[in-house]
Amino acid sequence: MMAAFAHTSAFQLQTPAVARLMSTARAMIAEGDSIPEVTFVTRTRIASTDDNPFDWKDRTTKELFGGKRIVLFSLPGAFTPTCSTTHLPGYDKNFEKMKALGVDDVYCLSVNDAFVMRQWGLSQGLEEDKTEGSLGFTKTKLLPDGACAFTRGMGMSSVWDTNRGFGERSWRYSAVINDGKVEKLFVEGGAIVQNGEDDPFEVTDADTMLGYLGSK
Repeated sequence: MMAAFAHTSAFQLQTPAVARLMSTARAMIAEGDSIPEVTFVTRTRIASTDDNPFDWKDRTTKELFGGKRIVLFSLPGAFTPTCSTTHLPGYDKNFEKMKALGVDDVYCLSVNDAFVMRQWGLSQGLEEDKTEGSLGFTKTKLLPDGACAFTRGMGMSSVWDTNRGFGERSWRYSAVINDGKVEKLFVEGGAIVQNGEDDPFEVTDADTMLGYLGSK
């Protein structure tokens, strides 16, 4: 299945933005590799009675992934069609099944800021975790990679500038991260495409992940 926001453009169009990215891009992460050490700038709930009971909180890769077995899936953007109709809902629906198969938590990552990620989660009907210090939602946690630091470190950065006008985002992938190392990796199309017309969605869905977890 291809995502719904495909737009007419040259395949792998080499624009200046793509050329800049390719000149500094890291190789795509592989199974067995350690994930990049970055700091995620998040919003966390605090004790407050006002309309915005949140404050900024930095969370490190070690804090989020260290000593845990995490299912991570990354997508091009909050509020975009396939991400909203299938990708995120599929994982949130199967959250408890994944935990029963030896997973500590499920993270959804996108190159969006914390405000956008929370509003997207609310619009998706995710149950909000209102305890102090929470990561936002009770099941799937939405990680904002607003500065693209984690995505670049994973070698998963893709630019859609002339195509869709997204700018730099994450290519669609899913992974099992075990104590900071990649146990299993699924990458759409097997490689990253810059300014591609298509946004494939074949191997990073929740059912494929459940199949892998159930085989271990």
